[in-house]
Amino acid sequence: MKAKNRGNLELSTENKMENLSVKRALISVSNKEGLAEFVKRLNKCGIEIISTGGTKKVIENEKVEVKSVQQVTGFPEIMDGRVKTLHPKVFGGILAREEDREQKEELGIEDIDLVIVNLYPFEETAKKEKTLSELIEMIDVGGPSLIRAAAKNYSRVCVVVEPQDYDEVIRAIEKGGVDVEMRERLALKAFQHTAKYDTYIQNELSERFDIDTLSNEYLNISGKRKGELRYAENPHQNGAFYVNPRVETPSIATAKQLQGKQLSYNNILDFDGALAIVADFEEPTVVIIKHTNPCGVASSEIISEAYDFALETDPSSAFGGIIGINREVDTETANKIVESFKEGIIAPSFSKKALEILSQKKNMRLLEVGDIRKYKAGKQMKSVAGGWLVQESDKKRVTREECTVVTNKKPTEEEWVGLMYGWRLMKHIRSNAIVFTKGKRTIGIGAGQMSRVDSVKIASFKSRPDAKGTVMASDAFFPFPDGIEAAAEAGVTSIIQSGGSIRDQEVIDSANKIGVSMVFTGERHFRH
Repeated sequence: MKAKNRGNLELSTENKMENLSVKRALISVSNKEGLAEFVKRLNKCGIEIISTGGTKKVIENEKVEVKSVQQVTGFPEIMDGRVKTLHPKVFGGILAREEDREQKEELGIEDIDLVIVNLYPFEETAKKEKTLSELIEMIDVGGPSLIRAAAKNYSRVCVVVEPQDYDEVIRAIEKGGVDVEMRERLALKAFQHTAKYDTYIQNELSERFDIDTLSNEYLNISGKRKGELRYAENPHQNGAFYVNPRVETPSIATAKQLQGKQLSYNNILDFDGALAIVADFEEPTVVIIKHTNPCGVASSEIISEAYDFALETDPSSAFGGIIGINREVDTETANKIVESFKEGIIAPSFSKKALEILSQKKNMRLLEVGDIRKYKAGKQMKSVAGGWLVQESDKKRVTREECTVVTNKKPTEEEWVGLMYGWRLMKHIRSNAIVFTKGKRTIGIGAGQMSRVDSVKIASFKSRPDAKGTVMASDAFFPFPDGIEAAAEAGVTSIIQSGGSIRDQEVIDSANKIGVSMVFTGERHFRH
């Protein structure tokens, strides 16, 4: 009689219903945490233990009887321990099924019911910047094979890859056996464990071999879930945040939350956008983000003054926004921030007094990321139905010398400052993106519109009454003169854009006629 389990794999009803009674265990672990207590409890249950190398010594130190793998296989460890468990008497003992009983007995193979294995510390070794040859020695071969074999045969074997599962497993054994639901769950965790390990190796060796991951035929990613999200984009949607275990530089993944409510999906996107912008500026800079777009950005030698200027760009949109700051949050800035509602702040650090002030807003999320100079933008990935899009981060910077003045009138020195500041922001704003600036501060921002001239009109509206004398940056070319005309009507005196339209000359002629200067960068900064 057959019964199907949840994964549509057929198991006998007998195997499906029975708890696994453990009689023989194989233990080979790199992480010895919790091992001593675990093996003592296994020993009390009368379970025969087989082990290798350093793990065997730990078990022996606990006065627990343990067999070496060599005693089981009749074959010594060789090649400085590179080959230990790769033997039919080990893998046959793990993989054997009921129908293999006759062959198993003929070959003298005994069942192994419990496999406790975790892997060589490749990840930790890579982070220590060891030599390539040292790193290669941390690529575990036998360990993943043991784990996969045990997980494959979960109907008869229990596999454990993490010390935090020891207590649950031993309690089940002490009560009579490990049920199939636990074995299924641990088997899935085991496959996730080896997949993560292989992905980490692949990504690390891509860097060591200087091979761009975008040239790889297959995309393999690995992330570990970090806490719980309050909800996704909307409360009726579930969401999760998975962090890249290879990343240690300042990021949302590595940030320390000092206070405030649990993060939501939208919070994480906004915090990430805020961090990316302020990390792109060397001078003290503040950004206020709303729905992944900046509604105000400013730089100043005094960080509290930068906050004032950023807020002044669009105070109504800034309500409930996320603040990014690339300097320590000081007392003066904290006092200004608490004057109105903000969702949160992300910054390298917070002074003790600033934390006291900000604690008045207990729900305000405070994220501390450390030295922001170490920020590193990673590859960008989006899911679409049926696949994923991956691209390099937009790190392109254009200098003033690389720009071409295309109009009769040339920008003034003051206008150049605003033009280059606005252009730096372009890659962080949703297209079609338009920014009006004065010096190193935004005056008005138009973003995410289907028509570029509409973005100009929105930036103009947001700039009132300060649009006169501003300069304008556009993330791509103007297909018609109407955008230039609308900007000039608002008070813009100089424009920076990519150029590249078949109607560039019409646009240039319009700028000359109106009397505004215009610069082409030769590069665009679309952000969809």
